[in-house]
Amino acid sequence: MHRMTREANGAEVRAPFDGTQWRFKEDSVVLDRRGGDRFFHIETSRGARNDYRVTLVLGGRTREDFVGVDVVTGGDELVLPVSYVFKTGALRYKGYSVMVHERTGLRAGPRWKNACVFCHNTVPQIDRVLGAVCGPKPSPYQGEQVDRWLPIERRQTTSVVENGAFAQSVAAESMHLGHTLRRESEPAGALACQAIGIVRSDFDRSSLLEVGIGCEACHGGAREHALDPGVRPSLSPAAPWLRVDVPNPSPAAAINRVCAGCHQVLFSRYPFTWEGGRRDAGAGGSHINSGEGRDFLLGGCASAMACTACHDPHGSGDAVALDALATPAGNATCTRCHADLADRGRLRNHSHHDPAGAGGACVACHMPRKNMGLDGSLTRYHRIGSPTDPARVLGDRPLECALCHGDRSVRTLVDAMEAWWPVRYPRPRLEELYGSLDANVIRTTLDRGKPHEKVVAIAALGEARARDAASRVARELLDEYPLVREWAKRALTSILGRCDVDLAADDDTIRRQALSSCGGATLEAAPAKEPARRGRGSDWPASSDEDPED
Repeated sequence: MHRMTREANGAEVRAPFDGTQWRFKEDSVVLDRRGGDRFFHIETSRGARNDYRVTLVLGGRTREDFVGVDVVTGGDELVLPVSYVFKTGALRYKGYSVMVHERTGLRAGPRWKNACVFCHNTVPQIDRVLGAVCGPKPSPYQGEQVDRWLPIERRQTTSVVENGAFAQSVAAESMHLGHTLRRESEPAGALACQAIGIVRSDFDRSSLLEVGIGCEACHGGAREHALDPGVRPSLSPAAPWLRVDVPNPSPAAAINRVCAGCHQVLFSRYPFTWEGGRRDAGAGGSHINSGEGRDFLLGGCASAMACTACHDPHGSGDAVALDALATPAGNATCTRCHADLADRGRLRNHSHHDPAGAGGACVACHMPRKNMGLDGSLTRYHRIGSPTDPARVLGDRPLECALCHGDRSVRTLVDAMEAWWPVRYPRPRLEELYGSLDANVIRTTLDRGKPHEKVVAIAALGEARARDAASRVARELLDEYPLVREWAKRALTSILGRCDVDLAADDDTIRRQALSSCGGATLEAAPAKEPARRGRGSDWPASSDEDPED
């Protein structure tokens, strides 16, 4: 994780800074290098040109993003608008790794110090707790706590027990950032809200404890541990003026909250979540990579199992080991608590699948592959639950059983669930979701689903190489969300063998290219579906630098 942010000068970079030009609609960018410096040269259709010197490289596992300063005007470091994606070996508009609406051109921004610093670097702990002390709805800033996105009974409470000592700490941090608190005698909540404004305006690279994710980003200050390695550092924030109360405290819960501090997917304004939720009211689980920590806190194992049971935070991620967890052999992670299911007979009765087959893996049903991964493949949903949960069956498409049984109808799957387990589902709601109980779950999800639901159907049809669904998938090459378009292109390539469509081009060009290179697919309109309902919580203006795009 330490490579999450790197100084550009001297960094190993895979993107082609060799004079490569890339076009995005009517704009273009050239990446080149002079000596130890790398540059973005952006030209717009309006004739404007801006040159940026790259100062930071972000990421390095699935893609590289870049931060730079204007060569002529200097000023703040800005997030540059192009990413390099390793899997495709190609450049892409940066914001299109999350569910943002289509952009019209290339524009640098937002300001890096307002957008990426807290999760990609090591920052003072006091700046992270300000949001919890400020109140239930602090002004937006990068240190937001995950708790307001959790059910009340699962929220950690953070309180100040000595206002004077807290005021001194906040005043010292504010002075470090070049400000003096207006009224130090205010209650703790008001002081924290004052400080959030200061952090938003003046926290920058010079305020970091460390560039990149260092030890203290997760372990906090550890003076006692440094003096005596036998003393384990605490994973919870600690100060004489601070009290933190955690529901169902356990070592696993402490680790999971650290992970959820960043892996809470609060950066996307896309409105919808799993379980039929909305980001701005009663949010459910995330649909995309980087929300795994919060999703795990929502599920059934958060107090007993730590993220580190499957993931090594100090390593690069062992794909072979993670793949093994998705097999019956990987069930040993779960049977540490669910010991009775180590018996194959009981596992068969529980799962109604062959315990030695794919359906015998615990994660097949309890962590289904339905989230959008950064590498373009579906990843596992980390809210551990059951495909029979009413909120999933009646709030989401597709029925999760259809992820493995893609040829089945709504009626077939629901009848099987009701026969095997003590559950009942109202048929009118299912007809509302799918139109008919006899509809194929996956194909109807593609026709009627919300954008994130459609992606799951697109990916499933691509993996199945369902040629009869090619025209339905091709419609999504013009979806309102460019990320959905990317999933459609990948699926069509898998189904047809090729889909030579330039998704950075304008819609008319995409339409022509699809007709000639995607099996003659015409991008006719899809059947009526639930609208994305732009508005509060759905997206933000292209000119905004208040929040990052991803």
